[in-house]
Amino acid sequence: MDIQNLQFAERFNGISGSAIREIFKLLAVPGMISFAGGNPALAALPNEQVAELAKELLLDNGKVLLQYGATEGYAPLRESLVPYLKDRFSFSCQENEILPVTGSTQAMDLLCKALINPGDKVVVENPTFLGNMQCIKLYQAELIPVDSDDDGVDVDALEEVFKKEHPKMFYVIPTFQNPTGRTLSLPRRKKVAELAAKYGVVVAEDDPYRDLRYAGQELPSIKSFDTEGWVAFMGSFSKVISPGLRVGYLAANPALLRKCTIGKQSSDVHTANLNQAIVDAYLRRGLLMPHVESICKAYGEKMNTMLGLLAKCGGVARYTKPEGGLFIFAELEEGRNALDLLKKAVEKKVAYVPGTHFYAGGGHENTFRLNFSMPTVEQIRQGMASLHEVFSEK
Repeated sequence: MDIQNLQFAERFNGISGSAIREIFKLLAVPGMISFAGGNPALAALPNEQVAELAKELLLDNGKVLLQYGATEGYAPLRESLVPYLKDRFSFSCQENEILPVTGSTQAMDLLCKALINPGDKVVVENPTFLGNMQCIKLYQAELIPVDSDDDGVDVDALEEVFKKEHPKMFYVIPTFQNPTGRTLSLPRRKKVAELAAKYGVVVAEDDPYRDLRYAGQELPSIKSFDTEGWVAFMGSFSKVISPGLRVGYLAANPALLRKCTIGKQSSDVHTANLNQAIVDAYLRRGLLMPHVESICKAYGEKMNTMLGLLAKCGGVARYTKPEGGLFIFAELEEGRNALDLLKKAVEKKVAYVPGTHFYAGGGHENTFRLNFSMPTVEQIRQGMASLHEVFSEK
């Protein structure tokens, strides 16, 4: 039989590869300036420090770290995460409420594995991170988008959806949201936790960008207002230490966490012991926040440079003004198509992500997302000059 007749699982119907990953292929083009990714700057990756820690950890405890580990995670890391979460995210939890995972992407996958049946409804911000929308779709859920403004998701509209649609889960990025860079206001954080308990909806709170703040005041997590266990908190060290280590964590009520742990057993058995130990060393030795502070100054300069140039960029009608994170979201004048204009931008050796990919229902073709962490300040100036030329053409 011809292999071309192979029948794939129905869960892949209508699912294509990540638009961002496709655009990543452009990075191989010599001279390309990319505003398309979400990677930390190369200068922000602490390779020498990680090398020193890895050597020390392996010499001291290598036999244990190179052996299989518990699915529940490396015990010292779970222990050190308890005070970290209290200090940085303002919520208390026990070690049995924390599961180290292989990047917060896996946390989302495990939550879907534990909770979602085909046909279940999942509410998402509109727009939101396309990678996790793809994950939710693979579990054959129905996505229900709720619009946002400069203060984050519209909580009045959110309550109407909870009341009418009875969703299983709400996925939200409260701080420096991907793709918009917006931050959910304090009153709305409290309201989301309240609505979750009132309507019995699990809130998947995804907060990987929180420590990358360059202005304004820190806010407590939605989880900090959770009194009944409806909020599952997903965190990651990808943006503040290294994405290549693939270390994140899920903090949730023990019953939900147990189901996720069982689901993880068949995914990867456990997150790499050495990588967990490296992150644990960052936390225990007080290395994390000094490192974060060292990279935030450069990121802030890049963000402000890009914001200043967006203000002068032809064809741009409006754009978000984040206080941190990695992204700025912008709209072109009505009738312009950022997806079509990407081809012209690439010809001028600059790339971005069309915003339509971040909307559950598509549309919004005049929007686009810019990343400022990867390029240098000079590349930002060059790339924005090229976009000015592209967007100014009629």
